[in-house]
Amino acid sequence: SQYAAPIAEHGFLEIETNNSGLKKIGITRIHMEEDAGKLIHDPARSRTLVDLNRTGVPLIEIVSDPDIRSAEEAGAYLRKLHNILKYIDVCDGNMEEGSFRCDANVSLRAMGQAEFGTRTELKNLNSFKHVEKAIAHEIQRQAYVLNEGKSVAQETRLWDPDKNKTVSMRGKEEAHDYRYFPDPDLTPLIVDDAWIKTVEKELPELPDEKFSRFVKQYTLSETDAGVLTSSIALADFFEQAAAPLKNKKQAANWVLTTVLAMLNAKGISITESPVSAQAVGKLLVLVETQKINASAAKTVFDLMVETSKDPALIVQEKGLEQVTDASELESAVMAVINENPEETAAYRDGKTKLFSFFMGQVMKKTKGKADPAAVKQILNQKF
Repeated sequence: SQYAAPIAEHGFLEIETNNSGLKKIGITRIHMEEDAGKLIHDPARSRTLVDLNRTGVPLIEIVSDPDIRSAEEAGAYLRKLHNILKYIDVCDGNMEEGSFRCDANVSLRAMGQAEFGTRTELKNLNSFKHVEKAIAHEIQRQAYVLNEGKSVAQETRLWDPDKNKTVSMRGKEEAHDYRYFPDPDLTPLIVDDAWIKTVEKELPELPDEKFSRFVKQYTLSETDAGVLTSSIALADFFEQAAAPLKNKKQAANWVLTTVLAMLNAKGISITESPVSAQAVGKLLVLVETQKINASAAKTVFDLMVETSKDPALIVQEKGLEQVTDASELESAVMAVINENPEETAAYRDGKTKLFSFFMGQVMKKTKGKADPAAVKQILNQKF
C-alpha cells in the first residue's frame, strides 16, 4: 500500500437525497494499493472462497469522512462516485467483478453526544442495493443492542442477502493491526502542480456539468437530464441520436421510453443496444420531417431491433410512408363518418368523448399511416 503517501487529501463530493437535500461528504484521502485478491463469502454454506484473479492489479482506495448519516446518503454518495469514475474512465464500475468495491463502517451515538460510537465494518456488499440494505439493517441492529443497555462489539460483519441481515465475521482490528507497509516494487508517485494543471485541462465533462448543460441547452427537465447523465454511455447515446434533429427533446423522450424499454425487456445495457444511436437519429428524422408518424415509427423501431436494417429502407419495404394528401385523408374521414351514423349523431348531440373513436377508425382505415394532426383538423371541420 501507499497509505503513507496519498495522492489526494481533504476533498469532498456533493450529493443530493430526498431527505437530506444537497450535502457535502468529505473525502479523507485517496491512495494507491495493490490488490491482494478477493474473498467471496458464502454464509449459507459457512465458507469463504479466495479469488486471486485480481492479485497484483493496481487499485485506488477512497476513504470518506464520517459525514454520511443514513443508508440513503450512502447509496447516493456511492452512485455519484461510481458515475464520476466511469466518466473519467478510471474503471468500468462493475461491482460484481470487483472493479468497484466498498466496505461500510457503521456506528451510532446518542443525540448530543460528541464522540462516535463503536463501529462495525460491513463487507460482502456487491451492489448499491446491498449497501443500502446492509447499512439500514445494521443501524436497526445496533439501535436494538444499545436500547437493551448492551454494548456494540467492534467487529467485521458480513451482509447475507438471502437472510437480509448482517452476521458476525471476526473481531475488528484497529488501524495499526492492518500492518500497512510501503510497496517496495513501486517508485514514489510525485503529484506536482504542473501535472495537476495538465490533468485538469484533460478532464472530460463531468456528470454535474453535463446535467446542467442538458437542462440549459436542450431545455430538458431535471428529471430527464438526471436519468440521461446517470451513465456516460446513455448520455452519449442521447446526444448522438439528437444530433440531426431540430427538436432535441424528441430524442430524449425516445431514449428514455422506447429505447430503455427495449433494453430492459432484453436485460441488456445501452452499450449492447442492437440499434445504434445514429440509427435512432435517422428514424426520428423521418418523424420530424413527417415522412412517418409516431405509430409507424414504433413499428419501424421494432423491426430495426430485429433486423438491424436502415429505418428508411424498412419504411419503403413496408409501405409505412405517412399519408398527408388532404383529399385522401378527407375521403377516409368521410367514409368513417358515413359508416358510423349512430356515433356521428351521438357526437353531434354532445358526446365529445367519441372524438377519439373517430380518430382511431380513420387511423385504422389508413393502416396507421395518416397524419394524426391533419386527421384531427379535418374531423373538426366536418363536425
